[in-house]
Amino acid sequence: MQKGENTRKHIIAKAAELFNQKGYAGASMSDITELTGIKKGGIYRHFEGKDEIAIEAYNYAGGVVGDVIAEAMARETTASGKLLVFLKVYANVVEDPPFIGGCPLLNLATEADDSHPVLRERGRLGMNRTLDRMKEIIGEGVRSGEFRANVDADALATFVLSVMEGGIMMSKLEGDNRHVRMNIESLSAYLAGLR
Repeated sequence: MQKGENTRKHIIAKAAELFNQKGYAGASMSDITELTGIKKGGIYRHFEGKDEIAIEAYNYAGGVVGDVIAEAMARETTASGKLLVFLKVYANVVEDPPFIGGCPLLNLATEADDSHPVLRERGRLGMNRTLDRMKEIIGEGVRSGEFRANVDADALATFVLSVMEGGIMMSKLEGDNRHVRMNIESLSAYLAGLR
């Protein structure tokens, strides 16, 4: 049983890297077999098909990024600092992203928004989890007096996530981290104005 579980984890981890770089449509089962070194029959022993692998791979990639964010957030003492972590972990997205290929949520959302309802739903759940975590942090900031009492947590969380994903997309597209870094500075100044 342990060997089978390790094989399954190996397939998921490798497929996560593949999908996050080439996308769902751009990655084939042959790519997965080549990357994992496991024949199709071996892969089908663990998964019903590419859709199941893609969902597990997205969950894995999101978990890796979530762990990086949580670790960085544990070093922050303010709500502003915690919100900025979401961008700071991508400050070097071009050369050294927290997961190979960039942000799993952004990559999934841009590919599956209209073409793949199952993956789109998975991405929507990931987005909502991220927004909910940001709203919790904003609530902490309001309760501690760091942010004004009338701050709209839903609107601010949407803004922070949009600034994060937009900066990642622009930096990756241009091949220059400057967009994420400028967004970190701009968001920092904006959050300071909410006191």
